[in-house]
Amino acid sequence: MNLIEELKAKKEASSKAIPKEKLEIMARGTEALKNNSLSEKALKVGDLIPDFELPNALGNKISLKSLLSKGSVVISFYRGGWCPYCNIELRALQNLLPEFEKYNTSLIAISPETPDNSLNTVEKNNLSFEVLSDIDNKVAKQLGLVFQLPDDLREVYHSFNIDVPKHNGNEDYELPMPATYVVNSEGIIKYAFVPEDYTERANPEEILKNIK
Repeated sequence: MNLIEELKAKKEASSKAIPKEKLEIMARGTEALKNNSLSEKALKVGDLIPDFELPNALGNKISLKSLLSKGSVVISFYRGGWCPYCNIELRALQNLLPEFEKYNTSLIAISPETPDNSLNTVEKNNLSFEVLSDIDNKVAKQLGLVFQLPDDLREVYHSFNIDVPKHNGNEDYELPMPATYVVNSEGIIKYAFVPEDYTERANPEEILKNIK
């Protein structure tokens, strides 16, 4: 299966396995983001992305500027290693690495998780690209991607044994939308996919089309 098919299959399986009342709470959370037009407030194609420096899974600082000096950069924001849709996407991006490298394009993934938890994500998914920790969502907030989980959705996550504060090292329950950006060497956004729905991800074919 390709990424889009795998995400669809995961969503269908979850709809059968998760109790209806919990699915309704999760759906309301997504609808609230859509009703607030959260994606429209995020950076778009043509915008200049701000430079940033974040620690990777080993705690080493990686700057966007240093990556852009080598060519284009694909940036994938994900919610955390606890999110099955995020793991599916990260593995699909790993499979695209040879294509990215062919076009002098770097790949980074960013989440609000601590470096230790990012390392777990790297090891679990056998990732060889940089996975960065955006503690307190400082970079994601600059891009307009961040929202706060409502109380009822927090309880649903707790029932799934998902401890967002433990993963993120804070108590704010803030997460980024799962956005994907293609940024050229000048820092200009050439492609942006910013869904409010956490089950959606950028089509790899669209990413590749925009780096060629």
